[in-house]
Amino acid sequence: MPVRGEAASPYPTSPGRATHATRRRGASGAAPARASSHRSRCSPRPSGGRAPMRRATLLVDLSILIKVSAAASDDSPARCRFRRSPSDGPSGHKVSVIAKLTWPKGAVPMTIIDSQVHAYEANTPKRPWHTVPNWPDHVTGDEMVAAMDKVGVDGAIFISSFSMYRYDASYAVDVQRTHPDRLAIVKPVDPDDQAVADVIAEWKNTPGAVGVRIMVPKESGREANDPGLDRILRAAVRHDFPVNILCWGNLDTGAAIIDRHPETRFIIDHLGILQPRVPPASANSWADLPKVLDLAKRPNAVIKVSGACTLSREPYPFPDIWGPLARVFDAWGFDRCLWGTDWTRAFAVVNYEQAVGPFLKASQLSDTERAMLMGGACAKAYGWSPNKA
Repeated sequence: MPVRGEAASPYPTSPGRATHATRRRGASGAAPARASSHRSRCSPRPSGGRAPMRRATLLVDLSILIKVSAAASDDSPARCRFRRSPSDGPSGHKVSVIAKLTWPKGAVPMTIIDSQVHAYEANTPKRPWHTVPNWPDHVTGDEMVAAMDKVGVDGAIFISSFSMYRYDASYAVDVQRTHPDRLAIVKPVDPDDQAVADVIAEWKNTPGAVGVRIMVPKESGREANDPGLDRILRAAVRHDFPVNILCWGNLDTGAAIIDRHPETRFIIDHLGILQPRVPPASANSWADLPKVLDLAKRPNAVIKVSGACTLSREPYPFPDIWGPLARVFDAWGFDRCLWGTDWTRAFAVVNYEQAVGPFLKASQLSDTERAMLMGGACAKAYGWSPNKA
């Protein structure tokens, strides 16, 4: 099905989409070396004249919307906007407070939102698991929030675990009630349920609910014209919900679904790339990257950069992910990329701190890019932001 490129995006757009400045590392899936299309904010001025400087200011709406607007200026000498002391880490983070950045006077510190986490209680007759994945025996809501606090993550989108609870999101509702300022919740919905539109209507009235999720991996056998999917996607538009779509290993069908419903807002899970539950990642983990880049043409979709560290074949801090990710950032723009850990699904590959640290400390990201990737884009896509005291 052709891409409906003429349709207006259901997502709000930021003026002047940010582009990605990075050193290509030659990792699997990386683009060939080429000249950067833009200059580092801290690069020296070339001889023979002044260099135009791109100055970006992160504006944080006091409600939920975080946007980046960039303006060029040719009447100021190039200089580094974000300063750090010799004791800071490579990205300017203090060792003791790695989640807070140094900001220009009057600006608001970065809010970090994990776009995908799973919490659950132990497997008991009270709330039995549907399957038993290779996850810890329990990671309760309290334990998840404690893990977030340890590394400075302000909030998260809690996706009710399909592996364990299928379409029952009651545990997510209970946890969100306990942590309303830290967690928003997303519920998987069943295409085979004839009353699924009513389920979504009821979910819309649930405190903390910010979206629904559909599961269309290849093994689901669903086609883009599946009547149950049509019911879900029409109801999502009616109730102003974004739809998380798991279509890893099945991107052709995922693209056809997105094209079939141009009025629906889609959030593509896990880079659209099948990710391992145990190490090591396969040598061709990024084989679907060209299809992921093509998906960026869809104005009604954004993408989660979740679970990316599980695709690495190198030890922490996983330097080989940055080549392929640079291509994702260039194709999608940072205002359409939602960082996330996919913890606890990623438990056997990385711990929570290891899934957060590479993005907080990466020299490949400017502070403005980091702020959009690790919070701003997520707040915009879900219409929600945490209120951490």
